[in-house]
Amino acid sequence: MSLTAENISLRLAGFDALRGVSLKASAGDVTVIVGPNGAGKSSLLKVLMGDISSSSGHVELNQRPLTEWHSQKRAKVLAALPQESTLNFPFTASEVVSLGRIPHQTGVQRDAQIVAEALAKVDAAYLQKRFYTQMSGGERQRVQLARVMAQIWEPSDLGSRFLILDEPISAFDLAHQQLTLALMRELADQGIGIVLVLHDLNLAARCADRIVILDGGKIAATGTPSEVLTESVIKEVFGVSVRIGVHPMTQTLMVIS
Repeated sequence: MSLTAENISLRLAGFDALRGVSLKASAGDVTVIVGPNGAGKSSLLKVLMGDISSSSGHVELNQRPLTEWHSQKRAKVLAALPQESTLNFPFTASEVVSLGRIPHQTGVQRDAQIVAEALAKVDAAYLQKRFYTQMSGGERQRVQLARVMAQIWEPSDLGSRFLILDEPISAFDLAHQQLTLALMRELADQGIGIVLVLHDLNLAARCADRIVILDGGKIAATGTPSEVLTESVIKEVFGVSVRIGVHPMTQTLMVIS
């Protein structure tokens, strides 16, 4: 099962945000999208999550056109966290995370258990009764991450589950960056397909099964970290001269600038 984009083009306000983009995110894999500012990364995620319609091309979720999915059924297997999540109501963390359980009919007791487990996974159990409006930016981001995780917490008879995340660690300190990337790997090992945008190429290399590099709304390179994070590709796309090495602790590819 997969989340697949075929020849996606997107024109916004007279500007080609995406041009003929095709990618396949498989269940159980971590697919990381990287690229310069304005490359079309967030636009692509919005098309993949069904927030906006592409000008041409199509998206399939578990071998079925995304447009044919009923919204409630789709929400049981596809959860997405945009770059910014606006919530100005004084909900507690538990209440925010429980919003992810709305598509399901698993009962108050089971939902409460899932909410507590999701908050614990993102190191936010201590926030259960705190108001969202009183949290730091990093705490809010962790609560929102717990919400989308809770949405696809359990396997579904509708097919493989997918989690789409746009810059999920942008407000995190180092410890919570590492915790979140390890959590993405854990979810992928459970069969969930992960699609996320990251800016840090070294973090992308550490957690990705496949990397997609976008540049000017087009795919500049796609493949494993070692296939796409090369000195020549990075120079061409980002305009920066680097050296490629091996991280001494993780043994993953390391971009040295």
